[in-house]
Amino acid sequence: MSTLTRFSVKPLSTLTRTLADVAFARRDPDLVIRGARVLSTYSERILGDREIWVSNGRIAAVKPAGSYRGGSAKLYDARGGIIAPGLVDPHIHIESSMVTACAYAEAALLNGTTTIFCDSHEIGNVMDVAGVEAMLEDARHAPLSIFLTVPSTVPATSPALETAGGDLTPEKIAALFDRWPEAVALGEKMDFVQVAMGDERSHAILAAALQRGRPVSGHVYGREFVSAYAASGVTDTHEAIDREIADDLLEAGIWLFLRGGPPTTPWHSLPHAIKTITELGASHKRIAVCTDDRDADDLLQFGLDWVTREAIAAGMTPEQAWAMGSLHGATRFGMENEIGGLGGGRRADLVLLSDDMTPVNTWYGGELVVEDRKVTPVLEEALSKPYRYPDAAYHTVKLPKQLQLTPDLPTEKLIAHTIKTELPGITLGHERVVLEPANDWQTHFERHGLCFVTVVERHGKSAGNVGHGLLHSFGLKRGAVASSVGHDSHNIIIAGTNEADMRIALDAIEEKQGGVCVVMDGKVTAMVALPIAGLLSDKRVHEVAEEVKALKVEWEKAECTIAYMGFNLIPLSVIPEIRITDKGLVLVPEMDIQALFETI
Repeated sequence: MSTLTRFSVKPLSTLTRTLADVAFARRDPDLVIRGARVLSTYSERILGDREIWVSNGRIAAVKPAGSYRGGSAKLYDARGGIIAPGLVDPHIHIESSMVTACAYAEAALLNGTTTIFCDSHEIGNVMDVAGVEAMLEDARHAPLSIFLTVPSTVPATSPALETAGGDLTPEKIAALFDRWPEAVALGEKMDFVQVAMGDERSHAILAAALQRGRPVSGHVYGREFVSAYAASGVTDTHEAIDREIADDLLEAGIWLFLRGGPPTTPWHSLPHAIKTITELGASHKRIAVCTDDRDADDLLQFGLDWVTREAIAAGMTPEQAWAMGSLHGATRFGMENEIGGLGGGRRADLVLLSDDMTPVNTWYGGELVVEDRKVTPVLEEALSKPYRYPDAAYHTVKLPKQLQLTPDLPTEKLIAHTIKTELPGITLGHERVVLEPANDWQTHFERHGLCFVTVVERHGKSAGNVGHGLLHSFGLKRGAVASSVGHDSHNIIIAGTNEADMRIALDAIEEKQGGVCVVMDGKVTAMVALPIAGLLSDKRVHEVAEEVKALKVEWEKAECTIAYMGFNLIPLSVIPEIRITDKGLVLVPEMDIQALFETI
């Protein structure tokens, strides 16, 4: 295990006498950070001329400048910079970054994030409990404080609508809570329709958390569902897309996580939802900020520090925004006495900020891990000893030899039920297109702006299920794009204009045991290999970020109208209005299978 982990700092219960001695100047601190302004998330003020005394990886005291008069402590001059608590991300999916927890830690610390609460439902959908526990072991090796919100909706719907690799029953979820102390909450309950309708399994899963006093995280669209959702025990959500539903959620007693996503993705809902504060007058006391999903490239550029600055741009003061990025997330999960502020006894997870609220240095448990925006030797050593996933995680793409990747060409006039992709790409439209008889598919594509979309079951749990569909307005004119990160069952999704290129994309993913790729004229032009569960790379975050950048370039050349992360959502069968899984087209919220063609 790495020498720098969450466990490197001893529990407060074992250090109270030592910290009291240091605070009372009866014992020297290990570290004194001088020349600082201190951002207090408790009073939401920036206090001038302060110094922070650190002992055993914890804050002993914040003192007036010049209080420490010499001794054995190591001194660090902040040169007038702002010292703030490390950021706390209350809702993320590590798998979206396509790197392991150990690799994720590097990007997080560079961005001033020292604690995350992750929902590992992606790897749970592929590998069941074994996947979740492998990621927990990975997290224990990481130089970052990582807590689990136990995946609650695996599979996202039911075997009638899709084939997943995992099935996290209420009993399995209860066992995860009982075995893993870092399992602190139930992850986002995505099947909000079933929750509102009183589905027995959904409520048994809620009960597994509530009986143990664990909070429940949510995922909900539609104001009509809010009351029933809150009544079912859900107490946070990150899916508020506008000020009205944000206001409803707050009034229902549900914590609001304002999701900031890169503006080019479907995830940037913060500017709209924050209007519950700036326009409707709500308090920010039960509002935090989160990232939710980031690929490796965006993780480095658009971390939680960027989201916090977006909150400032949207009208919050810097002090309010940083509290929303640190203390509020800690408070939501009952950890405000450990993280999120600079009080005595708290972990010395600290960030040195420039005046524009950009992290310059990061201390993790009192260890300087980032200095001048660069990884220090202490962190480099920790990152050089990553966790190795079990061998089974490297063999999760299991395909039959013979698969038909495109539907048969209709010989008569039909209505085709197509999936219309519209920016930003979260919700998808149900477009009915009349197909007149034609000699080839290309004629239909040119007439109606269509291409193929296919989902291939990859867990080896069926006889080779393949769902055929048609994408409307996706923009792909030639070649194919494909991904093994088809949310949430993580079957392989392929869009293309011809079966040959689609086959090349599928073969590339099978060979690498997972990945995202672009194929043009019979050649793979870009690929991010994801050999761990078909979701994660085993490389460092900067290496994966470079691969993702190259993928994005080719994706744009292919003229796809939505980014690849939006493309990965096309099989997500809990979001309106129409989706595709390995079982075929799924109508949402009806939760019915729809045939691709309908006779006229």
